[in-house]
Amino acid sequence: MASVSSTLQRIKSDPLSCLGGGDRVNEIFAKVGHVWRKCPFNPAHTMKLFILQVLHGNTAISHLRHLTGEDVKDATYCEARMKLPVEGVAAAVESMCGDCGKCSEESRQWLGHRVLLADATSASTPDEPVLQDLWPQPSAQKPGCGFPLVKLLGMLDLLTGMIVHLSLMCMNVHEMSQLPGLHAMLKAGDVLLADRGFCSFWHLAMLAQSSVNAVFRAHQRQIIDFTPSRPHRRHKGKKYKRDKKGTPTSRYVRRLGHEDQLVEWVRPARKPDWMTAEQFEKMPAKLLIRELRYHIIARGRRTRVVTVATTLTDSARYSKREVARLYGLRWEIETNFRHLKTTMKMDQLKCKTVEGAIKELMIFVLVYNVVRAAMVLAADHQGVDPNRISFIDTLRRLRSFFQAPAVQGPIDLKVNPVRPGRCCPRVIKRRIKPYDLMNRPRGEYAEPAPEKEVMA
Repeated sequence: MASVSSTLQRIKSDPLSCLGGGDRVNEIFAKVGHVWRKCPFNPAHTMKLFILQVLHGNTAISHLRHLTGEDVKDATYCEARMKLPVEGVAAAVESMCGDCGKCSEESRQWLGHRVLLADATSASTPDEPVLQDLWPQPSAQKPGCGFPLVKLLGMLDLLTGMIVHLSLMCMNVHEMSQLPGLHAMLKAGDVLLADRGFCSFWHLAMLAQSSVNAVFRAHQRQIIDFTPSRPHRRHKGKKYKRDKKGTPTSRYVRRLGHEDQLVEWVRPARKPDWMTAEQFEKMPAKLLIRELRYHIIARGRRTRVVTVATTLTDSARYSKREVARLYGLRWEIETNFRHLKTTMKMDQLKCKTVEGAIKELMIFVLVYNVVRAAMVLAADHQGVDPNRISFIDTLRRLRSFFQAPAVQGPIDLKVNPVRPGRCCPRVIKRRIKPYDLMNRPRGEYAEPAPEKEVMA
């Protein structure tokens, strides 16, 4: 495996090395039918500048001439970036990100399984009409006072932290409608780890048909009772006099331990809107699910009781403690989203067109995965878990390589200490400046006040 120093040196000499070099990038764009004239701003050179711009916190275009030493004209670079087809950028990013799973060594997987994390986040875009039409701002905000929000459904590798898949949608669209793209990246034997928004009979059944395991937090509407041989409602969706309030719809099968049981979930009668009629007909009538519950006793935790629904029914191989420990690692995706949005400044996109915003997001994914790949190399060299390598230290080292002379010898990155049970409350110490919130379009504030107000 290549060393950290050699990898970083290669990125410094050629930022497109992660994509196979400039010639490889031009070849990728040619395959999607993109034609360009012979000029300095070919697809490879434009992608190089785009990567450097995002690597340095999505910096201003005028900063590129200081980073590269070239006379980069703002208008010329913007025009070249707009001409890049979305398909070509997607193909270039996929050529690098498609092999994320190769970084996972079998000896370091969770009980022999590759674990993937899924969750949704969001990013804001400039307040442009074309972006408002595609990704509207929240309905609670007045027109002209908010920003378009794009909802992102991401799937990350637990071991490496790399992004395996990213879907774009509106804020009012549920994540379940994007399952086909998500499931396309899953392989038989994988474990999908997600919160309660992904927990439903339909999703668990679809994963089971693909031989993919699931560990989800049980949905809040799912009634779960650990009483042995408890009664259940005979017909889901129908109420009978003998059915008491709070009676589960699942049928009790077997007790596996304290607050650990096997049950049968019954297929609902109603087809969800996001599912096709063909998929609905293939769904099984019943599904064997393992339900378990564990309690969190650490101080400062907002959640005290966690109920998990999983298709890992073998309690001898997958003990309750191991499943609970695995679900506790779900928070890693929140940390990685924070790296992407706060540390790399993806929270506020800058492109004012739909295609520009999509390409900007893809370059963020590319640069993020390059940083994570460097973290994996450093972890192997330093003998620690990749998630303990400091993300921001790795990002700073990559940035410094474009401004500092070459560094010889091995490079050690900062290793974060193990802090079990660490609690970070969602509060801020620095006060926000006491300005009024914007509640009408900005142009109205510049209008002169009425004469009555002036006289007063």
